[in-house]
Amino acid sequence: MTLSAFTQSSDTTSEITINGIGSGVTVTKDARGIPYIKASSEADLYFMQGYLTAKDRLWQFDLMRRLARGETAEIFGERTLEEDKRWRRFGFAKIAEDSLTKLSPELQKALADYSRGVNAYISSLTPETYPVEFRILQYKPREWSPADSLILGKILSDALSTTWQNDLMRMQLRSLPKDKLADLMSNKTPYDVILFGKDATRHRSANDAFYSSDKLSDKAVAAAEADMASRDSGLSMVGLYAEGLAASNNWVLSGKLTSDGKPLLANDPHLAPTAPGIWYLVELSAPGLHTAGVSLPGVPGIVLGHNDSIAWGATNVGPDVQDLYLETFNEKGEYKTPSGWSQPSKRNEVINVRQGLATAETKPVNYEVTETRNGVIMIDDGGKKYSLKWTARDPGNSEFEAFFKINRAKNWAEFTNALKTYGGATQNFIYADVKGHIGWYAAGRIPIRRKGDGSMPYDGATNDGDWIGMIPFAELPHLYDPPSGMIVTANQRIAGDTYKYPQIGRDVATPWRALSIVRGLTAKGKNLTMDDVRDIQLSSFNIPLDALSRRIVDHKAASQETLEVLSDWDGKMTPDSRGSVLVNEIRTCVAVKMASESKPAPASVIRERIVDRAVSENWTRWLPAGYADYNALLKDCDGITRRTLSDPKQLGPDASKWTWGRIFMSKLDHPLAAVPFVGAQFKTPRVPIAGSAQTPNVGSNVSMRFIASPGNWDATRHVISLGESGDPKSPHFRDQFELWRTGDAAVFPFSEKAAAAAATETIRYVPK
Repeated sequence: MTLSAFTQSSDTTSEITINGIGSGVTVTKDARGIPYIKASSEADLYFMQGYLTAKDRLWQFDLMRRLARGETAEIFGERTLEEDKRWRRFGFAKIAEDSLTKLSPELQKALADYSRGVNAYISSLTPETYPVEFRILQYKPREWSPADSLILGKILSDALSTTWQNDLMRMQLRSLPKDKLADLMSNKTPYDVILFGKDATRHRSANDAFYSSDKLSDKAVAAAEADMASRDSGLSMVGLYAEGLAASNNWVLSGKLTSDGKPLLANDPHLAPTAPGIWYLVELSAPGLHTAGVSLPGVPGIVLGHNDSIAWGATNVGPDVQDLYLETFNEKGEYKTPSGWSQPSKRNEVINVRQGLATAETKPVNYEVTETRNGVIMIDDGGKKYSLKWTARDPGNSEFEAFFKINRAKNWAEFTNALKTYGGATQNFIYADVKGHIGWYAAGRIPIRRKGDGSMPYDGATNDGDWIGMIPFAELPHLYDPPSGMIVTANQRIAGDTYKYPQIGRDVATPWRALSIVRGLTAKGKNLTMDDVRDIQLSSFNIPLDALSRRIVDHKAASQETLEVLSDWDGKMTPDSRGSVLVNEIRTCVAVKMASESKPAPASVIRERIVDRAVSENWTRWLPAGYADYNALLKDCDGITRRTLSDPKQLGPDASKWTWGRIFMSKLDHPLAAVPFVGAQFKTPRVPIAGSAQTPNVGSNVSMRFIASPGNWDATRHVISLGESGDPKSPHFRDQFELWRTGDAAVFPFSEKAAAAAATETIRYVPK
């Protein structure tokens, strides 16, 4: 679809009466179905935001609420019971209610007004007009509450701050030789894009004497893997799974690097693809407030976007905000504490489980949750139990208060004051304003432990793992108007190893996306435009695979057929590329062979953390037995790769058809898409696309793209992966897909004049 199809103005006006608003609210919609809401009060504004978002996404509201509350088995049956048990363990329903009382009065009122709008829409429905998913699953929507909005923040926290399984993995890895263990435990590479502080010449020495010396059993490992599988399944269903916490790119440029002298800010969050997508585009206007961008369905306000004065974006930092504790229990059911034996608290959760898709009848299942002073029991391995402490379970940590304040911020001081209230998964918040300033703040609640940094489980019977505070806000990494004029984050290690709180960057992503962005921006010089920024968002150049490919060619470490393909490859993961397929499979093969001699280190971790440097720097400690050198290993993996790909069940014997587009395709599935007979209506495009996990463009996981130039707001580009509507019959169910895929400019105007010019429909809502 071309840009012109989304900029035609053929405005029609209508009037609708509605209960719940104090005075008239004007809503215009553009050709993409984006609502521009203008109200005379914030109460009416948030009421109408709730009403209109629910009108487009009501089942998505309900599905996310059910996930966080552990109520999906009520509609899906026993197949999601384990997921519900997992969520019930955390007790987020009660935590959300407690959090509500700790919010500012202004946000409490906004949540109440938003909920009134959602419920006004729900009350307007009949069984015949329920969204199609409710009709398929044969149940009716229940009312929305402010606590429902808050509990959605816990899904974000789970998606972006769950690291406790890594603590167990590090515990297992202690059995490896010291040199391999050091390689795996270090996140320091020659390719890092450090924003704050610097690296020392030597690594920190690890002292784990205060960590549990227990050995992990197979049963405990299996329990952790089962929990991870349940987590991944639930988060993917609602479009909020972030693999390895690697979720997003953003960068901001000062005017000295741009063609018009104004800053440029870009953000593209990476989350599990689903239909409808996780974001909803909207513009909000009321006296004293004018803001636009993406909202999270079910929550008032804008999460990522801009107002009249500033623009902001976010990527995940991934610090350690979860700790495990090995709890010692006795035969009385008591657990050991520093002051003696104590009884754990227990609560019974009743989960209603649907008895079949042909009936709405449910059966209650009782599930007991045990909690110690340290947290809820996550693993019960006979006499060994592990409890979890997590910042998301503190009712005082609000995910949304900061965004409510950011929507109103006019400058850096107000922006950072807003961030002081942020209690969600720690984010790299980037900033640009109309006066030309740029900035970055890594904001969130990050625990300080009495001893150690939480990298492995503590002995719960001691005070060693107690949280004695949080990293002070002033000491969190940040920049304001840096001399370079450029700030880039892509989930990489942001702070040098001299930074005194190493827990901020232990579980970071590999540096490839950040390095690619920096190189791309630097190569384009000092007259950067929105199109230049767009090109980098869409970049599919793969730094590690390109380097490995050149290594193979230079050393003739593959068959002649493979060498010919790689010699012509440009390093880009494009749909028609054959080199992408070959070198990606060879790299995976090398990792698998390394892992076979380095158990229990996972091949996936070795592939991303070890292979590239081991091959390029000839780390003989990782060279599998039976190979004279890495050339021999690469050549063997090339043969394995070609035989595997030739299998008719893979890509087939015709090597000319081994293209990246046959492997890497758009996949944005609705949760009900696989249901027989009714799932076909939710079909979304399944086409070859560019990108990979190591490139700025990560393909289907790009949940939206945003480019803003403060002061030039009518040129803002903002696109989501499918469309505004969750209704498969709506023209706005998947109408943004081509703009998202190609990067064609999806302009989101902001001024009253520009918005009016883009309007295709105007509705005046008036009170009854």
